[in-house]
Amino acid sequence: MTTALHARLGAGLLHHARILPDGIALTIGSRGYTYEETASTARRWATRLVEAAGGRPRRVGVFAHRSEASYLGVAAALCAGAAFVPLNPKFPAERTRTMLERADVDALIADSTALPALAGLLRGLPRKPVVLLPDVVRSQAGDLGDVRVVDAMDLAVAAPLETLPEVSPDDIAYLLFTSGSTGAPKGVPVTHGNVRAFLAANQERYRLTPDDRLTQTFDQTFDLSVFDLFMAWENGARVCAMDPIEILAPFKYLERNGITVWFSVPSVAAMLRRRGVLRPGTMPTLRWSLFCGEALPRATAEAWQAAAPDSVVENLYGPTELTIACTVHRWDPATSPAACVHDNVPIGRPYPGLHTLVVDDELQPVPDGETGELCVAGAQTTPGYWRAPEITAQRYFAYRGRAYYRTGDLVRLQDGEYVCLGRNDQQVKVGGHRVELGEIEAVLRRAGAVEAVALLWPDADTVGAVVTGGTDPAALTAACDAALPPYMVPRSVHVVDELPVNGNGKIDRRAVRRRLDERLTSTEERES
Repeated sequence: MTTALHARLGAGLLHHARILPDGIALTIGSRGYTYEETASTARRWATRLVEAAGGRPRRVGVFAHRSEASYLGVAAALCAGAAFVPLNPKFPAERTRTMLERADVDALIADSTALPALAGLLRGLPRKPVVLLPDVVRSQAGDLGDVRVVDAMDLAVAAPLETLPEVSPDDIAYLLFTSGSTGAPKGVPVTHGNVRAFLAANQERYRLTPDDRLTQTFDQTFDLSVFDLFMAWENGARVCAMDPIEILAPFKYLERNGITVWFSVPSVAAMLRRRGVLRPGTMPTLRWSLFCGEALPRATAEAWQAAAPDSVVENLYGPTELTIACTVHRWDPATSPAACVHDNVPIGRPYPGLHTLVVDDELQPVPDGETGELCVAGAQTTPGYWRAPEITAQRYFAYRGRAYYRTGDLVRLQDGEYVCLGRNDQQVKVGGHRVELGEIEAVLRRAGAVEAVALLWPDADTVGAVVTGGTDPAALTAACDAALPPYMVPRSVHVVDELPVNGNGKIDRRAVRRRLDERLTSTEERES
């Protein structure tokens, strides 16, 4: 490969299209896509992207879900030298429009599932992107106004892009939007250099081969999906996009597809354990079992290890701002249980080349063994938030010549590994997704609540809210449905006369939690 190809995310796909053209790069349902087919299709779409932009496009939205357009659209954007911006058709239109406006994309690749929302999404945008529809002909697209459309027939006859625009390590590979404490999603630009550093660390760790088969359990708006796609394509392996139903009952799928690498949030494994189906020996093909996105309970790790006895179980940790994952703990049935804190598996040691600090509120290092906020510097540390210098200044800081990102996670160094002890802010995890409770509260206030407190529900799989004001709870829930992705919509909204405050006159969130727990317990007792 040339130096230019080495620098870019997606180089592995292009390389293996030449040396392993008939190998399967991607499986969606029963359909397999060879490396040659995947790469040549991506290059054809890239030709149209470059033509539409009059040169190298800057950013390309991918508005699709677990389809050919979603995965090959990512590859096409990268071939064109653009950053890809994943967008989920299942998210509310208001949220997607906000992301589109802020990303200011040159083009939008959409599949047929996105068509019902497409016209409304594009209407009123300050700058109209060209729209590529790989599985739709123009007559099926409906009235999209003055938007330029490149349909399936036009894409099929395009010549593959021969000369790919060069990219540098500092160019953005993808722009991902996460929940924001200010009430709107915030963008995290991740560079080619950030991802290449992450892939290099994992190449050495997992040593995958063309015989490996990796799951894709994540939606592409979740940055963990980048691991599956590009770790597979860097090694000539196959990534298998699982349907959500298959994820809930994965055993036959794993056996039928010969899956060797599983990667999911821990709550998927915990759900299988609760259902009593995570039985010993049920996943014999796995050789790696990886979990990330939220705390991994000890009992879940033990049950999964028994179900996949030939698999190495690892707990990965890392926010989007540190490129997918930055620390890892390898589960050892003999020693790991004793290392668990609050019954959760340690988050482990940093990847090679990363530098960690544990700091106090004044950003000063604390002694080993003391609790503080984990901060990380190195090649995986992203450059800051998208067009948001104020927020960047709050979360990134310089120390002894290195740029550190403040994770907001409280940790302690224990026997050479980090254990996670919670958060120092109002961020929580729901199904592995990062949720800023302040964003939910902002939506509730806009919808008519006078005061609002969002909090993790007792089962930890959803969020709930307690509000003051005369607004109907159903109306508040409807407002959240219209503005937030499904995992952020409160499961229940309780209206109260007033919220408890502390000595400083601020809302006492702990007291709100206690009162809610008492209210729910009382309700359960009456119902029983």
